[in-house]
Amino acid sequence: MKEKRRRCAWVGEGDLLLEKYHDTEWGVPLYDDQKIFESLVLESFQAGLSWRTILHKREHFRRAFAGFAPKRVAAFGARDVARLLRDASIVRNRVKIEATINNAKRFLEVQKEFGDFSTYMWGWVSTEAAVWARDLTSRGFRFLGPTTIYAHMQAVGMVNDHERQCFRFPTS
Repeated sequence: MKEKRRRCAWVGEGDLLLEKYHDTEWGVPLYDDQKIFESLVLESFQAGLSWRTILHKREHFRRAFAGFAPKRVAAFGARDVARLLRDASIVRNRVKIEATINNAKRFLEVQKEFGDFSTYMWGWVSTEAAVWARDLTSRGFRFLGPTTIYAHMQAVGMVNDHERQCFRFPTS
């Protein structure tokens, strides 16, 4: 009989997609700009909802938001907003949709300034999410407050918050 892995309490039991996300993605350092943008988008849509809801819609979000390619999303216009508001497979929230388009534009600006977004993002490892969130806000990003930014930092491995009983808790 295979021994059952102990995971962080937020994972629960029986949701194979959530278990796989926890086991293979959450808390793993992330450096790929497109995947970082995806994480920021999904975290911003998660605000006020459960992560499980967003994770189960991730493939729909990926399709709806051009594979999370920042350049393509930055070019979205009114027709795209209308299309997304009709798309029942994603979270249809105008403020979050418009924030995502705005944030794609800001993301590209940060890439231009730092060479890539990853370099900029990882420069915040030793500071608090609130400070980074303020900097993002000063750069024109929206819907990315301290709580959302800290969740992003957890998700992309900037901080490792696996619980002590979890098999992914660092031992060294």
